Amino acid sequence: MTKRIVLAAGLVLALAACQGQNMSTRHLAPIPPATMALMEAKGLSPNDPILMRAYKKESEIEVWKRGRDGRYALLKTYPMCRWSGQLGPKIREGDRQAPEGFYTITPAQMNPNSQLYLSFNLGYPNEYDRAHGRTGSHLMVHGSCSSQGCFAMTDEAISEVYALAREAFAGGQRGFQFQSYPFRITAENLTRHRLDPNIAFWRNLKEGSDYFEIAKDEPRVSVANQQYAFNGDPSVMAAVAQKRQTDDQQVTALTANGMQPVKLVYADGGQHESFRQALYGNAGQGGSLAVDTNARKRLGDISRPEALAAGPQEVVLTASGKPAQGASAPAAYASQRSGAGQGRATGIASQAGSVSEPSAGPADSQGSSVLGRMRSLFGG
Repeated sequence: MTKRIVLAAGLVLALAACQGQNMSTRHLAPIPPATMALMEAKGLSPNDPILMRAYKKESEIEVWKRGRDGRYALLKTYPMCRWSGQLGPKIREGDRQAPEGFYTITPAQMNPNSQLYLSFNLGYPNEYDRAHGRTGSHLMVHGSCSSQGCFAMTDEAISEVYALAREAFAGGQRGFQFQSYPFRITAENLTRHRLDPNIAFWRNLKEGSDYFEIAKDEPRVSVANQQYAFNGDPSVMAAVAQKRQTDDQQVTALTANGMQPVKLVYADGGQHESFRQALYGNAGQGGSLAVDTNARKRLGDISRPEALAAGPQEVVLTASGKPAQGASAPAAYASQRSGAGQGRATGIASQAGSVSEPSAGPADSQGSSVLGRMRSLFGG
């Protein structure tokens, strides 16, 4: 009997070591009082179901909660500290792409002992991804500010989001929907990105996005003929079809009025403007490359910091989809989210991540002298 007890204890210790933490209790942190007060003001409760929506270009993650009327209401919008890759879906293992699509998060996908403070697994590849032969694993939403295809929120933000998910599961929700988009799928964004190779995929995602926008309820998602298929209330489905027609007409009008097609090119992903300003000021836009060291310490490890300094380049395209000569400029970095009175979480986290990413990454558009300076600043 004594031998069996010793073996069992050894197994528990081994599992804890594999998970990277000594059975931390950080996953038990309560929802912050300010967020509890916000829920109360919106007529929501901690045990209400949740839904999340992520936007790469805007570098934001929204948390919605279902109210007593059965409709979801926006609780808070959290700035993303880091995502990697380009706009577009993840295709294969190692491409550094953060996934786009519709995913379901269950309690089994929550990791209370993550090396990146706290995390949950998106469940990539899902049925759609597998239908397209896509590969990859361990795609997470987590703390810190380092990404290899994940969404990094900072330790402070993931602690709050984790608590919101935990309480929703405690209230009986079996799984929450996580919608991941390249950008807010508006007629304007579709017009500007109309020549992108992913435009058909993004239009497919728009069907699910429109359903949620109209119904304020999650669409039922399946896969048919290698496409997402969305079902739900027939009246809502009719409204979605009408919205698609209206938006297509607006795309046609914007194109006719001369809105140019563009492509956003990232050195390696991006981050919310609030983090970029805290770290780099106006770097890449004629400003200083000095870094706020206090902000750097609060954020912890940042993957490929030199790739973030200048922000994305907006390349104007010709009608054939090729770059127009000399038509490239830094893109606007600030969020384009609209809607007054919506809850919003801003600022940078006070807790640091624990896993660094040593990969150097490409030099930015200002040349190797900038890369060298960023490496010396960050120790990369």
